Amino acid sequence: MESRRRDILRAGLLGIGTATLAACSPPTTAASGNATSSASPSGSASVVRAPAPSPTAPRTAAPSPPPAPYLSLPGTRHSFDDPRSPWVVVNKRRPLRPLSFAPADLRHPDVLTSAQGELALLNSTTADAAEKMFAAASKDGVGMVLGSGYRSYETQVRLYQSYADTRGTASADTASARPGFSEHQSGWAFDLEDSDGACAFLPCFAAQPSAVWAARRAHEFGFIVRYQMDQEHVTGYLAEPWHLRFIGVPAAMDMHSRGIKNLETYFGLPAAPGYA
Repeated sequence: MESRRRDILRAGLLGIGTATLAACSPPTTAASGNATSSASPSGSASVVRAPAPSPTAPRTAAPSPPPAPYLSLPGTRHSFDDPRSPWVVVNKRRPLRPLSFAPADLRHPDVLTSAQGELALLNSTTADAAEKMFAAASKDGVGMVLGSGYRSYETQVRLYQSYADTRGTASADTASARPGFSEHQSGWAFDLEDSDGACAFLPCFAAQPSAVWAARRAHEFGFIVRYQMDQEHVTGYLAEPWHLRFIGVPAAMDMHSRGIKNLETYFGLPAAPGYA
């Protein structure tokens, strides 16, 4: 009876391993390094071989993340880190380096603007693309206005602080970038307004002609709407249908055709819902 009980116990614990089996089995007298000895009903000794160790179940490797969509894009690959690159990714986990970066090629684009001083500037590549896009929109009867372009580190300090003073830091972080963490400082981004000034920098701007046109055609000129609805868990910001970012025509066209709504996903980079 004891032998049968031991066999049942052995079978039930086989998958757990020999260490647990030794702890749970009735005590026996070792006969060799590979066997145990017990008394048979007739009193003679019999050798019972120890069970083979349970094979270790193979570990299932974590699934590899899918390759970043941009990798299938032919042509030149640009840096995600160099602020002079059209693919630089600036978010709450990726500040500009250096924090005080200022583009060396800022200029006034030849477009209608409501901005003054440095806010009317863009880097030369973005300015060229904006001129072409504004001209195309005008041919379609849409009046676009440059509302806010480049912002220096010092300007971003003042802007962010005004939000924080009015709304508190937590709320400010959903609406304004901290100094050194703003795409505007890179020179690759600008805020759009409509020619009649309606809903400027308000959620209702999404329904204005400039925003509708940009959402439909900005990619043809190398721009994306950087902060889109329901992407806060990735970008860290509420939707801004007025915020356009230049990344170049091939990448913008590819993102649009794939229906990808943020740079982090397109470039295979971690989400940045909050500051580290």
